[in-house]
Amino acid sequence: MTEELASDWFVYVLQSEARSVTYVGIARDVDARLAQHNGEVRGGAKSTRAARPWKLARTEGPYPSRGEAQVREYALKQLRGPARLQP
Repeated sequence: MTEELASDWFVYVLQSEARSVTYVGIARDVDARLAQHNGEVRGGAKSTRAARPWKLARTEGPYPSRGEAQVREYALKQLRGPARLQP
């Protein structure tokens, strides 16, 4: 990722390379979070284990607060299928 402030939050969409599913989340360090989802380092959501490996399909931000990122995350989670991948 590019140089960012410690308070910046990003919304990301992952796409499974094994199955036809997506996952939406928020993080300060998207690359580190992707590594967690892929099982390369400890952590990651339990719901993403079955569809590994994941690739980063989309990133939005930075958002100045976690709350603002969560609002956008919620909006993206309401979308289904390819709509989550559209800018």
